[in-house]
Amino acid sequence: MYEKFFDMLHTPFTNSIPTSSLYLSDSVREGLGRLCYTAENQLFAVVTATVGCGKTTLIRRLKDSLDPEKYVVLYLSDSQLTPRWFYNGLLQQLGAEPKFYRGDAKLSLHQQLEYIRQAKHRNVITIVDEAHLLKRETLEEIRFMLNYQMDSMNPMALVLVGQNELWDKLNLQSYAAVRQRIDLKCELPAFDRAQTEAYIQAHLAYAKGAIDIFTDKAMDEIYTYSTGAARAINKVCMHALLSAAQHNKKLIDDHMVHLVIESELP
Repeated sequence: MYEKFFDMLHTPFTNSIPTSSLYLSDSVREGLGRLCYTAENQLFAVVTATVGCGKTTLIRRLKDSLDPEKYVVLYLSDSQLTPRWFYNGLLQQLGAEPKFYRGDAKLSLHQQLEYIRQAKHRNVITIVDEAHLLKRETLEEIRFMLNYQMDSMNPMALVLVGQNELWDKLNLQSYAAVRQRIDLKCELPAFDRAQTEAYIQAHLAYAKGAIDIFTDKAMDEIYTYSTGAARAINKVCMHALLSAAQHNKKLIDDHMVHLVIESELP
């Protein structure tokens, strides 16, 4: 409803925005560079951030940045991921037959990765999302998976993506062996006030409608509510735009944002 009211061609605050139009903060740009390097050199990287602070944006941008002629991107997201399902999930994405026994699945995956590398001249990068929920057994198995050809090379690039407690877990002594295998680390902080405004303006520009919709004080109110988390920014902006359209207001001030937060958001 509000898209027509503000003469927008696209919806600005959704998860379906093309990666080329997403706002990239300095930390996301730096993270993207690190992950591209991870893919190119078949390394092991860890990405952490608080809820709603850009992990998905980074992953989506990475996938679209990699040349499909050179890379195969695999993606897993399962809080109950066991070692066997880790292997079989990757085998299924590669079009190979899953195996019942863990050892058979591991061997089959190594063979598939070697075939892709040698015959197709492509590198595999595996992204494991929600990695902060993985159990120790699975994290240890991932470490074993990277031991290949007498530990002389990684069979694939691996990126673990999770909330900040992933690092809290990896810093425990019991995870020392996993931690020591990590080559690169990316931490995505929440946006500051200036970045919050830049994020909102970038998404309004993508919508190709009115740009000067939120006053400076409205931006302050959005930043205070969201604490710089993109997901929370999207939520409050969407509700504010809906409310403005319903009340025939072309300009959203801090009072309207505050009212939306108090009456419509948790």
